[in-house]
Amino acid sequence: MLRDREHGGRLLARALGYVRAEAPIVLGVARGGVPVALEVARALDAPLDLMTVQKVGAAEFPEYTIAAVAEDGAVYVRREALREVGMTDADVVQLTEGAAVEIVRRVRAYRGDAHLPDLAGRTVVVVDDGVATGATACAAARAVRRRGAARVVFGAPVIAAAAAPVLRYEFDEVVALDWPRPFVAIGIWYELFERVSDEAVVECIRLGGEHLPKREADRIWDGEASRGVAGEHPATLPREVLAIPCQGASPGFLDADLVVPIGAKGIVVFSTGSTRESPRYRLISRALHHVGLATLRCDLLTLTERRATRLPVDPNVLTSRIATAIRWISAYPPARGMHRGLYGAGAGAEAALVAVARDQELIEAVVVRAGQLDAVPALTLASILAPVLLVVGSRDESVLSANRAALAHLATADLAVVPGATDLFGEPGALEAVARLAADWFKRWLERAAARGPARPLDVTQNPAVPSPGH
Repeated sequence: MLRDREHGGRLLARALGYVRAEAPIVLGVARGGVPVALEVARALDAPLDLMTVQKVGAAEFPEYTIAAVAEDGAVYVRREALREVGMTDADVVQLTEGAAVEIVRRVRAYRGDAHLPDLAGRTVVVVDDGVATGATACAAARAVRRRGAARVVFGAPVIAAAAAPVLRYEFDEVVALDWPRPFVAIGIWYELFERVSDEAVVECIRLGGEHLPKREADRIWDGEASRGVAGEHPATLPREVLAIPCQGASPGFLDADLVVPIGAKGIVVFSTGSTRESPRYRLISRALHHVGLATLRCDLLTLTERRATRLPVDPNVLTSRIATAIRWISAYPPARGMHRGLYGAGAGAEAALVAVARDQELIEAVVVRAGQLDAVPALTLASILAPVLLVVGSRDESVLSANRAALAHLATADLAVVPGATDLFGEPGALEAVARLAADWFKRWLERAAARGPARPLDVTQNPAVPSPGH
């Protein structure tokens, strides 16, 4: 786990130290690769510039990369992705024309009227913050070779193992700190991984040109920092660790993490089959924080149950505990008055829907990822009044079929099919697509609910065995 892009850049610079003798030029892939490249350029005592590359995503799922275009027009197309979404070369041409407009804007913002330095006969080190599919890096490689570079080296702190063959075909050498498999998403490998602003890119290039020593203050993020605490970015929001009491056949406490951005109007409770510390759910949480929503990630098993890994879990127990957690947090002061949503995945997906069907006042919006909905009775689905978004991967055929059947029974619902994704959404860009879909859905419905006024706390004494918050 890397702290941030600067930390990743300093570690990567050590691995690239051998290139220093070749007097290279370092090019950071804008935007995210530039802070990493700044650290590499300083360590190699090399000039720093940038290469602007724009990803081209599928029409319905922009996070699913099908191609990339560099600032001089070099294009790299992922043929297998193109087939997956049923698009043609003509479609790619049309989309790259739109990407070219954004590239022109960004190049002007970064360089003004200046041009890339002369690369002819030089060793060029292309640096990015990570690689999922390899499309962006490959487009950059083709652009650099067009300009006559003698040797092209690529470096990134983390590179998906599946991307190695395409990178090694386009570059003379490829250097990474780690080659994870499965990869899931670049941001999972960083504690702080947020969008870098145009201003931050320009400042990095200025610092690279001045060869200044590294200062801890050299972090410039975009205006979304206002959602944090006193100027911090949402990724650094304080996390409150809670112990939610639960009763029943196996009483105890449910460990939970609560994050409340300033001004949050809604809260999303997670109902999942894995630990609250899962990188997948941290990534989804970040997306929700970005749109101003609080999150409660809760373990639905007590510590004793988690240690007894072979202990079978009764679905009714999970359903009851979801309801307990939602009622408890509705009365907890930092979340009181917030309208509530429920994100269900894995073993928690079925339990989430059953909980909502049993108690309509619990929540006001639901997102279910890869839910095994064939086990949920049609009458249960029909009784759910809250709007439900079903998210399924296009390659998860049995679950996709079950979700399509369930859609017909839900009163207000939609089905989003993420191209190229399987059941765990471990493919590059797939989990980001889920995060965007979930954030958009919850923001839409919870803001609509907030416009009617604050939500009322639920009665935690409905189950008399559950003590009030703080007891």
